[in-house]
Amino acid sequence: MKRPLLMSVLSFVLCCAVPAFAQGLPGAAVRSNPTAGAPADREAMKGRMQERCQENPQQCKEMKAKMKQRREQCKADPQKCREEMKASREDRCKANPQRCAEMKAKMRERHDQCKANPEKCQADRKARFEERCKQNPQRCEEMKARMKEHEAQCKADPAKCRRPGAK
Repeated sequence: MKRPLLMSVLSFVLCCAVPAFAQGLPGAAVRSNPTAGAPADREAMKGRMQERCQENPQQCKEMKAKMKQRREQCKADPQKCREEMKASREDRCKANPQRCAEMKAKMRERHDQCKANPEKCQADRKARFEERCKQNPQRCEEMKARMKEHEAQCKADPAKCRRPGAK
C-alpha cells in the first residue's frame, strides 16, 4: 500500500507541483500538456531540474522540503491524500476533458489486457523495473529493500496489505 501511495504522490508532485515552481525560474518552460512525451523526456526533465537546483539551490531546497513535508502528511493521513489527489484529478479532467477521456481509455485498455493476460503484464512490469534499475542502480537497491520490508509486513499482517495474502 505504501509503494502505490508514494508513487501517486511523487507523480502528482512531478506533474503538478514542479511546473508551478518552474514558472519563475530562468530557462524553465511549462508545457501545456505536461505528460506529452513523458517517458522519453523524463531524463531531460531531470537534467533541467538539476540545472535549476544548481542555479538556485535555496529555492530547490525549499521545494524539496515542501515535497518531503507533503510525503509525511500523506503517510500520516493517507485517506486525506487520496481524497485530495482525487479532487485534483477531477479538476484536471474538468480543465481538459479530452485528455482525461484518453487517459481513462488507455487505463481501461491496459486493465483489460492485464486481466486477459496477467503473465504478460507481470513480465512487462518486471522489464520496466529492470530497465529503471540499469539507469539508476542505487535507487533500485533502495526500492528492492522497501519491497522486501513491505513483503515482510504483509506476511506479518495480510489485512494491512492491498491484496490480502500477497507474497
